[in-house]
Amino acid sequence: MPHRRRRVALPVALALGALLALSALTACSSDKTADSASSQGWDVVASFYPLQFVAERVGGDLVNVTNLTKPGVEPHDLELAPQDLGALTDADLAIYLAGFQPAVDDAVAQKSDGQVLDVSGAADLSLTYETGEGALTDPHFWLDPMRMADVADEVAATLSQLDPPAQATFEANAAALRSDLEDLDTAFRKGLADCERRQLVTSHTAFGYLADAYNLEQVGLTGLSPDAEPNPQELATITQFVTDNDVQTIFYETLVSPDVADTVANATGASTDVLDPLEGLTDASQGDNYLQVMESNLANIKAGLPCP
Repeated sequence: MPHRRRRVALPVALALGALLALSALTACSSDKTADSASSQGWDVVASFYPLQFVAERVGGDLVNVTNLTKPGVEPHDLELAPQDLGALTDADLAIYLAGFQPAVDDAVAQKSDGQVLDVSGAADLSLTYETGEGALTDPHFWLDPMRMADVADEVAATLSQLDPPAQATFEANAAALRSDLEDLDTAFRKGLADCERRQLVTSHTAFGYLADAYNLEQVGLTGLSPDAEPNPQELATITQFVTDNDVQTIFYETLVSPDVADTVANATGASTDVLDPLEGLTDASQGDNYLQVMESNLANIKAGLPCP
């Protein structure tokens, strides 16, 4: 009889074990939905640094943010490694700017699970430049702090759809970030109100939204692509502009060679200084985050124009 009991009880034990295992798996798979505030968090992929900064500030402890653009990499030229594609595919939320990074656009189009947020609508990409190939839209919205604030609100709304119980937390975090960005905006408005000159000569035409927000005139040595170089005629025109307007400082950026800026500076007697387009942080960045680097940008502009 003991032998027969064991033979009858074994299938029951196996069935019970399978049921318990299935229940455990079901509980694990639903952990994010039921309790997103757990240590597991929501997996968020941001395509480049400004979006990483916003996602981390708005999501707080409830998100794990991965930046697809590694430090020191020019985001326009990003190529995704297999592990990057895997992170994007598996992410609960992917945040990107359509049209800015072709490799990301292609990968997002293949994403079937999780949510996707294109921030171009919230960013209000209203600046365009006429080129020989037609009008190009300026993507560098994040250099206007108030556009960044609007994008933060959109990220909060999208995270709230993903995790409705945490909506109040996301909205509070976005409001705190907006307050910081409003303070930054005020500092720029006051700091750039009474400059001797309004011409902002930059190596890369990335500062259109900053110039538009604070009544400056951007003059780029290259176009929207940081890899472009002016031809001899364009270089001569820019050099003459610098001379005619007594421009004192040519601004160059951290991720691109300063050779063109140095050439114009040497030809005109102007100095050079850094103006960071904040497409990514490196060891050379003048600050540890978006707010600090923007404050350094303000200080450098004030010194270069100059402003009281």
